[in-house]
Amino acid sequence: MAIGSTDTSELLKKVRRIELRTRGLSSQLFSGEYHSAFKGRGMAFSEVREYAAGDEIRTIDWNVTARTGVPHVKVFEEERELTMMLLIDVSASDEFGTTEMTKRSLVTELSAVLSFSAIQNNDKVGVIFFSDRIEEFIPPKKGRSHILMIIRALLDFKPEGKGTDLSLALRYLNQVVKKRSTAFILSDFMDEGFENALKISNKKHDVIALQVNDPRELELTNSGVVRFYDAESGQVNWIDTSSRKVRRHFNEEAEAHDARLKESFRKAGVDHERLMTDKPYILPLMQLFKRR
Repeated sequence: MAIGSTDTSELLKKVRRIELRTRGLSSQLFSGEYHSAFKGRGMAFSEVREYAAGDEIRTIDWNVTARTGVPHVKVFEEERELTMMLLIDVSASDEFGTTEMTKRSLVTELSAVLSFSAIQNNDKVGVIFFSDRIEEFIPPKKGRSHILMIIRALLDFKPEGKGTDLSLALRYLNQVVKKRSTAFILSDFMDEGFENALKISNKKHDVIALQVNDPRELELTNSGVVRFYDAESGQVNWIDTSSRKVRRHFNEEAEAHDARLKESFRKAGVDHERLMTDKPYILPLMQLFKRR
């Protein structure tokens, strides 16, 4: 795993802070919504008990009823054993941020909340880190120590690639995860041309898109002449943001990209939610769960 040189003790403190913050949210807010939103494989027989008023007639176990002379019903429980996969975009644009939180920081918190929600429901969690290549695959497992390892990797991950290839990540998901999973894509979705791969993956898995953005990616404000550095391409441009024409063009391009994304998600049948670095993520994430 590509772990950097961050001081170990400081890294462990960061992991612990994120665990305390996000595990509490998972326990208090999300675990119930998560359980309702992401169903297991079906219902499995659990036990037989005596019939009680209000029980469904169709659940009566006639063999036991005939043997005992007392009406008995079959009790079923939901089979969970779900696998949650996190497809995490670690491309260079992920480091961007003009607020107190970068996109990488937000992705880390979201991943932790989702992971703790999953293990509280006895589900497995796996991760695919991707840029313009597959950076790392963490096979699905259960347990707190596994989740802490994922958080630590997120905090200190040093990708080799700078660009983004979401199609590659989706194809890789289909190759390494054979059974149906719930797959969250955490990305700014600055990539293009992944629509077909998204459709194919959503037929095999339950894919959910969590779009993470900084406000300055969506709207350009009047800040004078500003140096823009594209972390993925390495290009540097100086832009006069005091120009209304420049700001209007930027904002129109951002809106057009957003419209194309929404249409891609709609055609693929993928649930989508945008989460911003300058706004709380609790409400939009809960709304996403409730819509499902």
